[in-house]
Amino acid sequence: MSDTGNSAEAHKAMFLDFVALLSATTMQQLGKIISPVTGKTEVNLEAAQATIDMLEMIEVKTRGNRDRDEDRFLANTLTTLRMNFVETRNSPPPQASDAKPASPSDAPDSQDRGKETRFHKSYG
Repeated sequence: MSDTGNSAEAHKAMFLDFVALLSATTMQQLGKIISPVTGKTEVNLEAAQATIDMLEMIEVKTRGNRDRDEDRFLANTLTTLRMNFVETRNSPPPQASDAKPASPSDAPDSQDRGKETRFHKSYG
C-alpha cells in the first residue's frame, strides 16, 4: 500500500477516534458516565450543548470529505447525543443523598439474595 493509502487510513482512524472522544466527553457532561476526575456523575448541560455544537460544526466543515463509514458514524453519534441531551434536560435533577460508597461489609446477606436488582439508568 502506498504512503498516501496509509495516511488516508490513519486520518480515518484519527477522525473516528476524535468523534468518539467528543461523544464520550458529551456523555460525561450529561451525567451518563462517571467523571474519571471526580469519580461522580455530574451534569453540565451548557458544556454538553457546546460539545454537540462542535460536532455539528465538524459535520458541516467536513461534508463531502468523509467516506460512508465516517458519515454513518458521525450521524449516529450526533443523533445519540441529541437524544441523550433532550432526555437529560427534561428529566428532574438527581436527588442529593448522603449515602456512602458501598463497602464489602455492605454486601447483601442471605435474605437479600435472589431479589431483583434495579438500575436507575438505561442505555439503549
